[in-house]
Formats: sequence, C-alpha cells, structure tokens
Amino acid sequence: MQTFTGRCHCGDIVFEIDTTLDGVAICNCSICIRRNAVMHRVTADRFRLIQGEDALVLYQFNTGTAKHYFCGHCGMYPFHRPRIAPDAYTVNVFCLDGVDRDTIEALPVTRIDGKGFSIDPH
Repeated sequence: MQTFTGRCHCGDIVFEIDTTLDGVAICNCSICIRRNAVMHRVTADRFRLIQGEDALVLYQFNTGTAKHYFCGHCGMYPFHRPRIAPDAYTVNVFCLDGVDRDTIEALPVTRIDGKGFSIDPH
C-alpha cells in the first residue's frame, strides 16, 4: 500500500489516498464519458481531503445518490462518491502526483457499464 497525493489543476484542492494502484476503471455513464476520467476507488477511511473544501463544487443528477465534486476555480474533477458505492471515493487517477499516462496504460482496466449498472472485468 502506498500514499498518493492528488490535486486539481490549480492546486486549491489537495487530497491523499492510501491504496495499491493495481487497476483503474472507466465508465460509460453519461457524465463519465463526457469527463473522460480514468478512476480508482478507495474506501472512505483511505481518503483524506487535505485542503480545498471551500473550493469544491458538488454536482448531482438523476437519483442524487452520486456526488460529483469539481474545483470551483479550475473546473477539474478530482473525485466523486459513486452511486454504486456511495460510502467510497473514486478518484481521477490523472490528478495523482507521480502517476502519468504510461503508469495508467500498464494497469488492468475494469469497464463499468454505468448505463446498465453492471461491471464487466474484461
């Protein structure tokens, strides 16, 4: 397990996660395909918001269960609380310090069918 620091583009929002970055997920729901994020989920006890609570903007739609957070200054999506696991945090791995496209492309990808609410691990 490793501690990763993440931040939005302008640096106003800073968070940490404790995890083993052993895979990522992409989703085909209406918001995920538009923001094109590559995600990694952690339990709430492995997520810490270090700074920027006042910069966070909450967006909710449909059932209002998922909580999508954006930076009110730069517009970056750093993390959300997913509908299928509202007690967890799903972070945008592109916001993690030291994680680049090569790192991400080497990881297994889980494709989440957010439209149909099923998970295909292939």
